[in-house]
Amino acid sequence: MLADVLTAAATVGRTILVTPEKAAQARALADLAGAEVVDDPGRGQGEAVLTALRTLDDGPVLVVNADLPCVQPADLLALLGHLPAGGLTVVEASDGTTNALALASPRLFEKLYGKGSAARFRRHAEGLGVPWADATLPALAQDVDRLADLEALDGRLGPVTAAVREGLLAAA
Repeated sequence: MLADVLTAAATVGRTILVTPEKAAQARALADLAGAEVVDDPGRGQGEAVLTALRTLDDGPVLVVNADLPCVQPADLLALLGHLPAGGLTVVEASDGTTNALALASPRLFEKLYGKGSAARFRRHAEGLGVPWADATLPALAQDVDRLADLEALDGRLGPVTAAVREGLLAAA
């Protein structure tokens, strides 16, 4: 899944992967995709994202989770197109968590991940007095938390995820 997400993201623009220093395979995938790598500080998803965002100048940015095996460059461009001027856009997963964000500035990010995070990101925008939007983009909303999630996406998976899935099925 990570390979498909990195490929889609790198097609759209500068891409940064936050991953542990010892994650050699993830780092190799980033290198193949032409993505930069930032060391994960190991204090959760919010801190990992914040670490990457601190390396950026002001301007629009997308934050995309790695478990979105259907994402294509057009989906990321569509997410950017939903971004209100000066605000943020949220892509909510079916469980209320956040799969992707579009931010008018990296400075708008707050560490709010976890159960119910999509609603917290909306309230965060309201608290800052900036506009927010929801984006209904199936390829970004459909994440993989369980094997059944992956099976439900059959036929829509990115090429690397589809190949790995087929290999697993053949081995079973």
